[in-house]
Amino acid sequence: MKIYAILILGILTQATGNVFLSREMRHIASALQIADGNFPVLLFQTAENPTIWLGTALLIISFLLFITALSLADLSFVLPVVSIEVVVNVAFADYFLNEPVSQLRWIGTVLIFLGVILVGRSGKQTVRRREKEEIGDVKGR
Repeated sequence: MKIYAILILGILTQATGNVFLSREMRHIASALQIADGNFPVLLFQTAENPTIWLGTALLIISFLLFITALSLADLSFVLPVVSIEVVVNVAFADYFLNEPVSQLRWIGTVLIFLGVILVGRSGKQTVRRREKEEIGDVKGR
């Protein structure tokens, strides 16, 4: 159960970080058009923006949670399950950023979701096997 909590938290921090970065970078890009494409202005505005820093921090936390998950379960389980972040990102983009999401994109997102469900159902064996191995290692010491 610990692996699922880590993965869910990692997915939510990743999607939230992406929303913060996307929203602020669009704002900065529109301001850059006013500044006639002056790259140093973009760089300075990006570096001083607290929301950019928050989004970046959330992505770092997400990465740390991802590598923690890899230490607890097999890559063949973690990576497909983490793909649910695509679904969450599309939903967040639609809801928080008001991005137009086509019907075809939603269908693709649903297919990814179904794939994650299939892999998630098989993950219990993978995680349990690893926990049994760890318990065996502890008993053998």
